[in-house]
Amino acid sequence: MASNKNKLAFLSMPAPASYVAGLGRGTSGFTTRSDIGPAREGPSAQFIAEAQARRGEEPEIDPEQFQDPDNEYGLFAGTTYEQDDEEADKIYDDVDQKMDSRRRARREARENAELVKHRAECSKIQQQFADLKRGLSVVTDQEWEGIPEVGNLSTRKKRRKDERTFVVPDSIIQANGFESPADSGTMTNFVEIGQARDKILSLKLDQISGTSTASGSATSVDPKRYLTSLNSVVLKTEAEIGDIKRARMLFDSLVKSNPKHAPGWIAAACLEEHAGRMVAARKLIKAGCEQCPKSDDVWLETARLHNNDDAKVILANAVQLVGQSVKIWLAAADLEQDVKSKKRVLRKALEIIPNSVRLWKETVNLEESATDARILLSRAVEVIPLSVELWLALARLETPERAKAVLNKACKSVPTSHEIWIVAGRLLEQGAMGDLEKSTETRNTELELVDRTIELGVRELRRHQVLLTRDQWLKEAER
Repeated sequence: MASNKNKLAFLSMPAPASYVAGLGRGTSGFTTRSDIGPAREGPSAQFIAEAQARRGEEPEIDPEQFQDPDNEYGLFAGTTYEQDDEEADKIYDDVDQKMDSRRRARREARENAELVKHRAECSKIQQQFADLKRGLSVVTDQEWEGIPEVGNLSTRKKRRKDERTFVVPDSIIQANGFESPADSGTMTNFVEIGQARDKILSLKLDQISGTSTASGSATSVDPKRYLTSLNSVVLKTEAEIGDIKRARMLFDSLVKSNPKHAPGWIAAACLEEHAGRMVAARKLIKAGCEQCPKSDDVWLETARLHNNDDAKVILANAVQLVGQSVKIWLAAADLEQDVKSKKRVLRKALEIIPNSVRLWKETVNLEESATDARILLSRAVEVIPLSVELWLALARLETPERAKAVLNKACKSVPTSHEIWIVAGRLLEQGAMGDLEKSTETRNTELELVDRTIELGVRELRRHQVLLTRDQWLKEAER
């Protein structure tokens, strides 16, 4: 017994300082709170307040404690709830109840309206079919019996897996009293089948080529036009294909290095058009419009590569960006089919570009009435008084007396133009020689007026430092 007590004596001994339980068996030790002692507590609130008082600091006050109506620690901490306070609270409660009763009717009406609106917008399926359910109350027994039963039609068109067909052997056919072609002595004539097939094929070819001999119906295929279109197909050689590839690489490098160069985009699109790649050509010229929106040539090329309807849309977008381009407006007018639409486009163009002589001339040419053309030219010479062509066109549409007045105004507006003086002389000469009933003296007097008019014109031109050469006078005389 003594030896056993000596063996267990270590249990009452303190453990060494570096002892870790289970370390000899390969386990890792652990440390508990009892091994290292209790944790150190932080300073209390009273200690912190005393320290701040010694340093002369003011205690921190929560700024939100006065904003909470339930937290009256800092605001009413030392006050007592007296009878006056109780009466004041009752008065406030009565006021709140009175105000709530006054607003109750409006509030309830508003809430009911919102509820009705919400139910109308987000109604349930049961509510949506409520009127139909109420309508079922008037359905008679005969109508109920007449309602068809709903069947399952989802698998009608599905193919059954076990549905198979088999060839019936000849033994079953003979057993049922039928004869086969071999038993009846008939043989299949493949020659007749081939002849019938050739006949059907010839009929189809006749229908395609022109008029069918059987039905007499004509088709839209014209063999002559088809052959002509085949002749127009240009077969490119390997050298031409190589040149197109090299040119495509060159233009691709050009548009990438200088994307704002409009002729480069136009040339690249024309190359693709020449190669027969219209989709690529339209794609390139569309990119050119995005890179060069102020170039009217790019827009015109884009319209040319598209059909008529698409070209109208393209030019409509073009006039938004290049509204001062006369070529864009003239191209838009050419796309219109009827004269009325052309006039509408040109007059819209004149509102934006009123100083374009070409637009005025095209607009006047579309007028069928001489009166309307005269009115347009009168407005044109007011807007562009320096245009000799417009003055002369207006003089041709006027009567001889009014034409003289028009030419006098033209001489004052354009004193350096010799064409006006020459037309004035021709007008006087036609007036003198046109009337055969005039006497010789009257005719000679008027012809002398023509000479004096030309001499006056030459002096006026010299005064404005305009001298014509002999060749120029000869050309005017040959007209």
